[in-house]
Amino acid sequence: TPFDVAMVLWRIIYQVALKICLFLLIMAIFDYLYQRWEYRKSLRMTKREVKDEYKQTEGNPMIKNKIRRRQQEIAMRRMMQEVPKADVVITNPTHLAVALKYDSAKMAAPVVVAKGEGFIAQKIKEIAAANDVVLVENKPLAQTLYKTVDIGEAIPPNLFQAVAEVLAYVYRLKRKHA
Repeated sequence: TPFDVAMVLWRIIYQVALKICLFLLIMAIFDYLYQRWEYRKSLRMTKREVKDEYKQTEGNPMIKNKIRRRQQEIAMRRMMQEVPKADVVITNPTHLAVALKYDSAKMAAPVVVAKGEGFIAQKIKEIAAANDVVLVENKPLAQTLYKTVDIGEAIPPNLFQAVAEVLAYVYRLKRKHA
C-alpha cells in the first residue's frame, strides 16, 4: 500500500537525518575543540614578543646596566671626594678602609663618609695619605664598621666607645703636629 511505502520511506529519511545530525554534532564538537585550541595558541606570545614586552615595561637590560654602572661610578667619585674631609680612616691592614668624619657642633655621632674593600680600600688609603688624613689600623673595628654602617650614616651607639678612643688618639696626634 502507498501508506506502507510512505512509512518505510519516512523511517529511512528519519534514520538518515538522525545519522546526519549525529555526524554534524560530532563535527561541531571537534570544530569547537579545534577552534578553542587555535584561539589559545594565538594568544600565546612568541619568545620575541615576550622579549619586546619586557623591554617596553622594564627597559632595555643593556641600557639599564650602563645606567647602573654610571651611577656607581658617580657614587664612587662622590665618595672619594669626601675622603679628604674625613678625620680618620680606620683600616684592616690590607682589605678594608672606612673613613669617618666627626664635627661635634653639627653631628651627634661620627659619620661614615667612605668605605671600601680591596682596590677601593687602597684608593681610600692613598687619597687619605695624600691629604694628611690619619690612618689607624684597627682590624675588628674596621670590619664591624664596614659590615654594619652604610655611607652617610652615623655610627651605632654600640661602637661609640671604640670610635671615641680612635678619634681621641687622632686629635692628640693632630695637636702634637700643630
